[in-house]
Amino acid sequence: MLADVRRFEILAAINQERVVRVADLADKFGVSLMTVRRDIEVLEEAGKVEKIHGGAKLPGNTSAHEPGFELKSKQFTAEKQAIAKEAVTLVHDGMAIGLSAGTTTWAFAKLLCAKENLTIVTNSVRIADVFQSSGSTLPVILTGGERTPSDALVGPIATQSIRSLHLDMLFMGVHGVDAHAGFTTPNLLEAEMDRALIEAARKVVVLADSSKWGTVGISTIAALEDVDEVISDDGLGAEAQRTLRQRVGKLHLVATPGATQ
Repeated sequence: MLADVRRFEILAAINQERVVRVADLADKFGVSLMTVRRDIEVLEEAGKVEKIHGGAKLPGNTSAHEPGFELKSKQFTAEKQAIAKEAVTLVHDGMAIGLSAGTTTWAFAKLLCAKENLTIVTNSVRIADVFQSSGSTLPVILTGGERTPSDALVGPIATQSIRSLHLDMLFMGVHGVDAHAGFTTPNLLEAEMDRALIEAARKVVVLADSSKWGTVGISTIAALEDVDEVISDDGLGAEAQRTLRQRVGKLHLVATPGATQ
């Protein structure tokens, strides 16, 4: 395939998916990672894409854009599964566990179905469906509220239902992680809901793959210092690792075989 044709196809993929991985593009076109990186650099110089760690995205400010659940669930799946397996090690019998909406917490919920003696609290329709469809006997408390593109339930009904509860641990998915903006989301009402979940929890654990670093949504959920632990993957850059280790309680990095950036 000629370079110009390949770059046209790369741009088409980014326009459709909004975020793409170098490794996925290399597999798709049967070329090396270095070739794809050069293609992305050419496209970035032309102002057509923006290079990010391990991939590329559409240029410009996307802080108010919220991709749908189906699209997000197909991105960085190996990283999300590895993060979910690490998160399970933090769960113990008798806990009341909060799960915020998101595709990583959704992957985590699938693993929790095999557990016993837990109570699950969530504002995610998708996560509640995971427990229902699996035949799990764990009690699941689902908030009411208005539904967002990521299948979260938000708004005053949702936040009010959380304020009377007490969670041992909250596992929270986020849209972006940034040294200055903290943990963010493109949905204002979802940020409010996540803050209510944080207030209800004794311990807060953020599940965020390395692609989330440097992404800033329009609304801050919490500062880095407000979170007890972060679980991410080993694709996280050195500077990001230093920042998180300095400012969150604990950083877990998981290996993701087959997900080379």
